[in-house]
Amino acid sequence: MSVGILYDPLFLEHDHPFHPENRRRLEAIMQRLRASDVWSALSTLPFSPASFEMLTRVHTPQYIQRVYALSARGQAALDVDTYLNGASFSAAALAVGASVAAAEAVMSGRVRRAFALVRPPGHHAFPNHGEGFCLFNNVAFAALQALGELEDTTDGTWSPSAQRHHRNTKPERAMIVDFDVHHGNGTQAIFYDDPRVLFVSVHEYGRGMYPGTGGVTERGTGAGLGATVNIPLPAGVGDFGYARVFDEVIVPLAYQFKPNVLVVSAGFDAHWRDPLAHMGVSLAGFGRMVRVLRALSDALCGGRLILILEGGYDLEVLSWAVLNTFRVLLGEDDVQDPIGPCTCDELPVDDVIEALRRSGVAV
Repeated sequence: MSVGILYDPLFLEHDHPFHPENRRRLEAIMQRLRASDVWSALSTLPFSPASFEMLTRVHTPQYIQRVYALSARGQAALDVDTYLNGASFSAAALAVGASVAAAEAVMSGRVRRAFALVRPPGHHAFPNHGEGFCLFNNVAFAALQALGELEDTTDGTWSPSAQRHHRNTKPERAMIVDFDVHHGNGTQAIFYDDPRVLFVSVHEYGRGMYPGTGGVTERGTGAGLGATVNIPLPAGVGDFGYARVFDEVIVPLAYQFKPNVLVVSAGFDAHWRDPLAHMGVSLAGFGRMVRVLRALSDALCGGRLILILEGGYDLEVLSWAVLNTFRVLLGEDDVQDPIGPCTCDELPVDDVIEALRRSGVAV
């Protein structure tokens, strides 16, 4: 089972040691992966930074120039949560390049599945601004590449293209599943009117939870009406509740939409020990989510599955979760959970599922 991994040490250079989204996240992941038996089974995929032209496929030139200029200062911030340093623009452009390369490798058949281990994360990046630790929207670029919207040329630059000549499938529909604990508001905005992309976000929702968006009534607009589905969960939902919404909402939506490819914003901050959230998911719970997504990609997409790293701020949890994810991508069903389950009582999700039904989601 061919599984690609994409990583570069430059991702470590975007760093603020006192910020939760720092280089230690990827260092912990890579240390655990390299010490495991999984490492030798993975295919390392090459990639290069996104050009300015390519970045404009999602982001405005003015915003790209702002990120470049702020990064050139050495130390700056987009907002109170989102920092930049001298390496940030280069790291963010390389993260986009890795995400695009992951999609291209999967869609061309070079690998069946791929996981881009990138920083900075991206699902809170809008066309005209970044927030929530995010600079450029990595998963949006991966989805557009899977749909045939981007073309790499012989001189190493990128340009729009309506055709791919070396695909193993005709790209028609992409499904993005975002299980990061925070709503993927940037990704939603990018595809809000696009009927080719089914965006499904399952996230913690409630008073004081960033970003405060992602209610069930946010369903898309124009031709994209119904192609955005938010699953807002109250604090305290754990493995059982996530299993229910995956089985009773996400799986039926996928079978109804019939995507050609499945793209995943893989954040592991819904774990019960994560410092930035209030959920009850365990490492075993994350493993089950990835198994469901793997099964969907096998049943509907010819196995084509692309994952892009988002959040996760407990380093031990994050490193085990990524290792377990690669095990599942390689076809294994057993995952390791040395931390164990949450001991708190779990809140039910019946009201959420009923609210989705009332809003018109076919579940």
